[in-house]
Amino acid sequence: MPPADVRPNPGPGTGPDPDPDSDSDQIFRLQEQVRQLKEAVVSHAVVDQAIGVIIVLGGVTPDEGWIVLKEVSQHTNIKLRNVAETVLIWGRTGVMPQEILTALEDRLGRPVCGVAGLSAPPPGSPRVSGRNSR
Repeated sequence: MPPADVRPNPGPGTGPDPDPDSDSDQIFRLQEQVRQLKEAVVSHAVVDQAIGVIIVLGGVTPDEGWIVLKEVSQHTNIKLRNVAETVLIWGRTGVMPQEILTALEDRLGRPVCGVAGLSAPPPGSPRVSGRNSR
């Protein structure tokens, strides 16, 4: 038999919450989790699209495209999502920072600058240079 001064935990929903701030803390944590999940969904879409570009450029499988993207990120020390965004910008403008382009060509084993008209940006397109710091 437990000591008289120890009361069993009644469990959720069986009585007043001993910590009135716990509901607001939980709401905050859940809102933060939702924000992170939304960001992850967007990031995942960007990465998937970049893998598609790499598949076309390198004539590789989706799994190989993922590995190439991951290795370029690791080799350049640039976040995977930022490399993926750069690859997508490159697909629109034809311009890519040399560091990422060199790593991409190394991983694919061939130059990719002249592929499908990606060697020059369309007239009026913004130029991409330097690292994306996001």
